[in-house]
Amino acid sequence: MKLEQTKIASYLNTKVSVLNRIEPFFQAPFHSHPELELVYVKESYGKRIIGNSVLPFEPGDMVFLGSDIPHVWLNDEKYYQGIEDLKANSIVVYFHKDIFGPTFYELKETQKINELFFQAGKGISIIGKTNKQIAKKLEKLVSKKDFEVIVGLFEILSILSESQDTIYINDEIYSLMQKDSKVDRLSEVFQYVNKNYKKNISLEEIAAVANMTRTSFCRMFRVKTKKNFVDYLHEIRISNACKLLLETDKSMSEIAYECGYKTASNFNKLFKKVKGITPSDFKNNAKMSFATDYKD
Repeated sequence: MKLEQTKIASYLNTKVSVLNRIEPFFQAPFHSHPELELVYVKESYGKRIIGNSVLPFEPGDMVFLGSDIPHVWLNDEKYYQGIEDLKANSIVVYFHKDIFGPTFYELKETQKINELFFQAGKGISIIGKTNKQIAKKLEKLVSKKDFEVIVGLFEILSILSESQDTIYINDEIYSLMQKDSKVDRLSEVFQYVNKNYKKNISLEEIAAVANMTRTSFCRMFRVKTKKNFVDYLHEIRISNACKLLLETDKSMSEIAYECGYKTASNFNKLFKKVKGITPSDFKNNAKMSFATDYKD
């Protein structure tokens, strides 16, 4: 998957856009654009790549991205199977920083917002109370029009510029000079694993997907994700096993097989390694929790 450089403003014919997207799965390719972007995921889960960072996302995930940071949201494999009750629901705000004009950034009163835009070059994850506060404002912003959109956006940016509920996604400011084909290759790897985790995936096979030697791939994958590929593959399989445990009455052997494990004993061992408990305990705990919530 190659990085696509786009211009949202030209595509949407406006320098400020607020979109409530409801799709079967996130469909945008691995891309970058000069506009800043605020993304609030309301429904769906998977992996997101932002710059050189690869992390899971789930409902409630909220990030603020500076100009030209490569990014993509990749849903879990289940979303590509056409299951009707699954959807990727998000609110996305795009805007170009020049909507406020050059004089705006010279004001003493706007230095915190100026710094926010600069630090957004790392990608910013928004958590805690600020996340909930901005989520409510985004829900309202979707229905606003004309100048009300600018006012609502500025209010959100003001909150962000003062908040401590933020985590930088990358260690450094991303620039176009840092374009890294290895990030493109990771996108290919994650897509491949999402579609093929049920089968045996050798290191030679996945290295070929990334168009690298086995040694180079293993080194690159560990540097970019802070884990080895085999551990990542187990995490994807166990994540899908958890969904089957919660949503079906299939036996442990059936679930093990559907998630790429040849034996139930191996499945049990690796499930406990990843989750800290056995598959049976995981399912029983979930049932007890549901029963308690229903009773309350």
